Amino acid sequence: MSSHIVYSDKVRDALENKRPVIALESSVIAQGLPFPVNLELAEMLEDLAESLGVTPATIAVINGRIKVGLARRDIEKLATEQGLFKISKRDIPLVIAGEGSGGTTVAATSFIAAKAGIKVFATGGIGGVHTGGEHSLDVSADLLELSQTDTVVVSAGPKSIIDLKLTLEYLETYSVPVIGYKTDFCPHFFLGRSKYPVSVNALTVNDIVKIMKTREELSIKGGILVVNPLKDEYCLSEQEFKEAYRKALNKATDNKITGNKLTPFLLQELNLNTSGKSQRANLLLLEENVKLACEISKNSI
Repeated sequence: MSSHIVYSDKVRDALENKRPVIALESSVIAQGLPFPVNLELAEMLEDLAESLGVTPATIAVINGRIKVGLARRDIEKLATEQGLFKISKRDIPLVIAGEGSGGTTVAATSFIAAKAGIKVFATGGIGGVHTGGEHSLDVSADLLELSQTDTVVVSAGPKSIIDLKLTLEYLETYSVPVIGYKTDFCPHFFLGRSKYPVSVNALTVNDIVKIMKTREELSIKGGILVVNPLKDEYCLSEQEFKEAYRKALNKATDNKITGNKLTPFLLQELNLNTSGKSQRANLLLLEENVKLACEISKNSI
């Protein structure tokens, strides 16, 4: 796989000298947010990590090469070009073989980060089991990859359009611990804390690092999901979300939008239906997750 990976000088230097690094996904740039918000966010998150003494490694596929650490022109390409691929793990060889470009999802970013030797990865929310997934089998590849890849994924929990109960059942079945950062209950992206308990409440970053290192010492394969709740004042209410989501889902059904195009479409419609509140919450939780991921990475060196 090394012949397909290009490291930025900063990321290569940090890895070789055992300095803290965090991975960042790029699907949020290519598909998740509109221009210029996506470009501004990507640059802000990288600057934030660097200000905290951590090297950011945003991951994407650019012109058929996996890039671990992006140049400014790469980020601009992801933020502005139309028709870029949304790359999950299954798509990586297809896009590389076709010399294509695209943003990597949680599944693809986790896989590549692990291969690159990066243990900590910050994202907004993970995919999961969609409503009715017990019948449709509409389950995000993020979950299976979490069970297979040795990464610590910091998020605000499964995205709010996901069935949280079924998603947590899936993670339990596949032995993925869900560690709440200062919370007993799993957050549901911009809906805040749910009624469903986490595996354990970690009160400090060192508690998370201790679990991470103990898991390594026991040679237990697979990842850890760290969930970091958004502050209550920035969360959407349950009623507000349900109404906005109903409208978004109806529009998706009317326009026959399915597969990997569904989640980005629903998130865009939710933003419209909540007058931008869902997008503001999304940006805030991404920032908070990067801060937490940086602390975990620094303390695990």
